[in-house]
Amino acid sequence: MLKLTGIGKRFGGLTALQGISFEIVPGSITGIIGPNGAGKTTLFNIATGIYPPSEGAVLLDGKDISNWPPEKRAYLGLVRTFQNIELFGKMTVLENVMVGLHTQSKSGIFACALRMPWQMSEERRIREEARKWLEFVGIPELENVEAGTLSFGKGRLLEIARAMALKPKLLLMDEPAAGLNSSETADLADLIKRIRDLRVTVGLVEHDMDLVMDICDSLVVLNLGTMLATGTPREIQDNPAVVTAYLGEAE
Repeated sequence: MLKLTGIGKRFGGLTALQGISFEIVPGSITGIIGPNGAGKTTLFNIATGIYPPSEGAVLLDGKDISNWPPEKRAYLGLVRTFQNIELFGKMTVLENVMVGLHTQSKSGIFACALRMPWQMSEERRIREEARKWLEFVGIPELENVEAGTLSFGKGRLLEIARAMALKPKLLLMDEPAAGLNSSETADLADLIKRIRDLRVTVGLVEHDMDLVMDICDSLVVLNLGTMLATGTPREIQDNPAVVTAYLGEAE
């Protein structure tokens, strides 16, 4: 599904990533973990086109997309959520999800301005589909609430609903459990599994190790911008180099 080969990223004289190569296979939940400053979010930014790689290549379904803009990648099914929730705060919850669906709209600016019959019909379809995604994440009763007033946990669910409205093949989630309590995290784990059950492949940057070990099929460990280990959750849990990176060495 997604293949990164020899990814490197430099910001001036600072090397943030070097020699990162791994694959996210279709139908899997793959976790990318590592201590703070390991380069996890930078890697996501490269995969989704926010940063260009200094070296290496990003391939989606075998196609080199290294120099494609984010919107073109999203159109092909590579979609993400952010570590800091990015919502349109003055719009309603339903309107936020409709924004994702409008990427598939066929009505142009004149049809919208003139309220042509086919545009009105398309808008009704978009509104109903947006409601289905709010139902999927569990917040249908909030559709008329202004998004900026939501709690952190509900805002996270809205961001996921909007991402799913784009009908992704691959959903990259950057620390989705950040700021959630234990009950919300358990619900999130169930939601991510249901997303995978819809045949959406998931890539996950996360610090909550209980969540990662529960839902991930495979893990990639970064440390100081380099690859430290890859394997199943059990293999990573038992890897001495990973334990050292997180906990340090005994004196």
